[in-house]
Amino acid sequence: MSSPAESPDEVKALLKSLAATERLLVALDFDGTLSALTDRPMESRMLPEARQALDALIATPQTAVALVSGRTLHDLEIISEHDDASSIHLAGSHGAEFWHPGEGRTPREFSEEEAADQALRDDVRARAEDTVAEFEGAWIEPKEFGIGLHTRLATPTDAAEATRRIENLLSECAPSWRKRTGHNILEYAYRHEGKDTAIAALRTRLGATAVLFAGDDVTDEDALASLESADLGVRVGDGDTHARVRVPDAAALSHVLLTLAEIRSASD
Repeated sequence: MSSPAESPDEVKALLKSLAATERLLVALDFDGTLSALTDRPMESRMLPEARQALDALIATPQTAVALVSGRTLHDLEIISEHDDASSIHLAGSHGAEFWHPGEGRTPREFSEEEAADQALRDDVRARAEDTVAEFEGAWIEPKEFGIGLHTRLATPTDAAEATRRIENLLSECAPSWRKRTGHNILEYAYRHEGKDTAIAALRTRLGATAVLFAGDDVTDEDALASLESADLGVRVGDGDTHARVRVPDAAALSHVLLTLAEIRSASD
């Protein structure tokens, strides 16, 4: 991986190139990207400056905005304060669920196989909750297609032991489930979609000629690695990345997004 651009001049040059595209898709992770990371995930909210930047992008001609998150669609709607009048596309559960303006949620077809998967999900969830009940600060988040283990509030020793036990449990009873790690979270899901497939689906649906995707975690790297030559990836914070731009935090990303909106509007 080459070192991503960080200087204002380098970043602005890349934004100018991106802004010249005919049909732009701006797709963004939420937690840690548009909001600060919080100890209690459902208290997460978009930074005011991020909201301002998204509003500016939405008002820009031939520009679509999407939130692409590992959160369930239901939880993503809550934390992003999204409503049915919004023009922002949503991809929840790492791209296994979608909401589109004017249409709402993409319908799901339930097969016998999915019914079996959901029954296993419920069993795994109950067993996982029992497994980590003794560890203060570690808890299981119900996911639409699996579970998430949160350890942000646990001691390092308890976090490590809770993680070990959940890994052993899933290896035993759901070995085919997809495993993901992130900031103090371990996720397993019976659906294997990733943020890369979410970006591909949105690109096709919207006819985007270029994409900006920004994220802050390991789970965002699938999408960042999948971007094409005309696209631009942005990594928020530290860590190895496929992105061509790095910014230190969500506030800095908000500034980048607002700059993009200004450049694109000026060239219209």
